[in-house]
Amino acid sequence: MTQFTRREFLVTPCALAVPLVGAGQTPSPQRDLLTSAWPATKAAEVLTPRERFHPFPIVSERPAWEALPADARAALLGAGERQLKTPWQVLPATEFLEFRRTGNRSHYQATRDLRRKKLQDLVMAECMEGKGRFADEISNGVWLTCEETFWGVPAHLGMQKAGTGLPDVSEPIVDLFAAETSNLLAWTSYLVGDLLAHVSPVLPERIRKEIDRRILTPCLARDDFGWMGFVDRPVNNWDPWICSNWLASALLVEPDAERRRAAVVKILHCLDNFLEGYAEDGGCDEGPSYWGRAGASLFDCLELLHAATAGQCNGFTLPRVHEMGLYICRAHIWNEWYTNFGDAPARVFTDGDLIYRFGKRVDDDRMMAHGAFCAFEKSAKAIPGDSIGRQLPALFNLAVLREVPRTQALFRDSWLPGIRVMMARVQEGSAQGLYLAAQAGNNGKSHNHNDVGNFLVYADGMPAIIDVGVETYTAKTFSPRRYEIWTMQSAYHNCPTIDGVMQSPGRRFAASDVRYHADDRAAELYLNLAGAYPTEAHLAFWNRTVRLDRTRNSIEIVDDYRLTQAAKVITLTLMTPCVAEVSNPGEIRLTMNSGAPVRVAYDGSVFHAAVETIPIDDEELRHSWGERLYRVTLRADAPAPQSKWSLRISR
Repeated sequence: MTQFTRREFLVTPCALAVPLVGAGQTPSPQRDLLTSAWPATKAAEVLTPRERFHPFPIVSERPAWEALPADARAALLGAGERQLKTPWQVLPATEFLEFRRTGNRSHYQATRDLRRKKLQDLVMAECMEGKGRFADEISNGVWLTCEETFWGVPAHLGMQKAGTGLPDVSEPIVDLFAAETSNLLAWTSYLVGDLLAHVSPVLPERIRKEIDRRILTPCLARDDFGWMGFVDRPVNNWDPWICSNWLASALLVEPDAERRRAAVVKILHCLDNFLEGYAEDGGCDEGPSYWGRAGASLFDCLELLHAATAGQCNGFTLPRVHEMGLYICRAHIWNEWYTNFGDAPARVFTDGDLIYRFGKRVDDDRMMAHGAFCAFEKSAKAIPGDSIGRQLPALFNLAVLREVPRTQALFRDSWLPGIRVMMARVQEGSAQGLYLAAQAGNNGKSHNHNDVGNFLVYADGMPAIIDVGVETYTAKTFSPRRYEIWTMQSAYHNCPTIDGVMQSPGRRFAASDVRYHADDRAAELYLNLAGAYPTEAHLAFWNRTVRLDRTRNSIEIVDDYRLTQAAKVITLTLMTPCVAEVSNPGEIRLTMNSGAPVRVAYDGSVFHAAVETIPIDDEELRHSWGERLYRVTLRADAPAPQSKWSLRISR
């Protein structure tokens, strides 16, 4: 009996996997939400001058720092002291060139990240102690960072005219990590600038000049960075992520008042371009992990604008912004497990402090309680925040966060028509029973996988039938060969394969006739996924219904199809982290780590079940799934040209 391997499926030629936000959404007709409320003239009137902008205490303002929780101060001081004993890592040209030579982007980024973390740890330790003990090493970190040819990463160098290889110093380009470096240096200058000037007056001025040359001037002078959204191309999380760092740099460092105001106005336009890719339901097609740099970075921007205008620029009153914040609660399954499609992992530890503060701004108790839960999910003594721009507000909110109610967001039903994703559980507020999520969008999403009609099943909050996610990024991930990667293919999602033909990439490969309904008895999504396949699949229609029956704690998957040409083999796939037993025809038994097994009933007279073990050696996938996954296939030989099949999932 023929068994297809990961490389034997027919894959149609694919286009370059560029970021496309809003694919599969119903864009809102409302445009220019921010710039219409705060046009250039109004923004200029309400913007606090740089010399009076004081969002946090500087290092010399000791009472504020000494009032922070003692354990947090001790932890940050200890981190800085450990960094005093570590060397500054070298960033050789050959390591930068690995991306072009071998496709590896991780080695350079890991070394670079160690340098950034060391500088941040030193700065925060000095703020905790305030005795100047860390000044020299901070100065070393500032100097080394300013001496770097490029603040970004090799994988993003294609933005420059010279292409990938080594960075061209004559063309500063602004990517995610160049902007984050600018943010780190801007806050360093703000917090400990006087201390640096005491080491050498050259240092604060060097920071200003490098931020201007690499970030502020290019961002003002150019409109052709794709992440800005001014060219004919949708944007994704790059837009608010970069804007949040650009905005902090402009507010803290730019000495020219007119240029500072111009940066704020342009950032508002960029953020409007991002907001236009979202429907009013706020659904993030990039998934819960990327929400941390999509909707959450929008929050960073709006929070900075709120602070820099004494609350007069308040984007939190916009309903769409509120819904974008709520997405992270709607996507939540249980503990660290989230509904994931595309490149998003299933296991996510979110920034709880940010979710809490977002919820507070939009007056949403559910977000606040869920954020407080997430903040201490790993440790009761955790210090929230990753980048320095997020760590600062988290520190000054920490005492409050430790005292507020903590409750997981466990919504019974969520339907996001903009991205066509449904999520449902048996009972509001409880992880007990089965959980179902499914998506009916298209194959041109940001961080797309070919997965129209894919569905997830969790039992008592734990994964049973899954979306695998994505391996560690390489050059291949964002290249014309993206869909050669097994995790991107529909045959490695819970989708049908017809004579080896899988779904194709691109926005036109989409579901049609999508319908959703939910009530106290059930939640159901219906779609025709035939449009996600190329003509070689010979599909007249493939109507899939996924239904959670709350009264029976069961899920039914119904596939009703018709072919225009007879097929030799149709295969249905179920991806699972559970040991799968298929020896009993008509039943798949998925062994859960706790509790009863999950059972999948199928027609044993039509299908032959088999299990493929997939060893996992990739670090990103291991984070969610451990050492192996299982691919269960239901193979129908010589299937009828028209038929209706069903799978019943129960416990």
